[in-house]
Amino acid sequence: MADVLIFLVFTGCVAAVLGILWWLASRVRRRGIGGEVMGPFEEIWHPAAHQLRAEIRVQESRTVPMPAQGGKKRPESGRP
Repeated sequence: MADVLIFLVFTGCVAAVLGILWWLASRVRRRGIGGEVMGPFEEIWHPAAHQLRAEIRVQESRTVPMPAQGGKKRPESGRP
């Protein structure tokens, strides 16, 4: 009987941890903050993910921000 109880407690703990990780992953995907929060877990299950995130960071740093739309227009040269 004690062996069954130990097995049930262990199984319940594993299920709770996996459930929390699943819930966290769904929240992170909805909010778009996945790289920083889920990064270590993703590296455990998918080692190539580290390289992909590094490439994404490099591409994001290379992009030039677009100027604001609908701002003040510059006066044309030659007109008062």
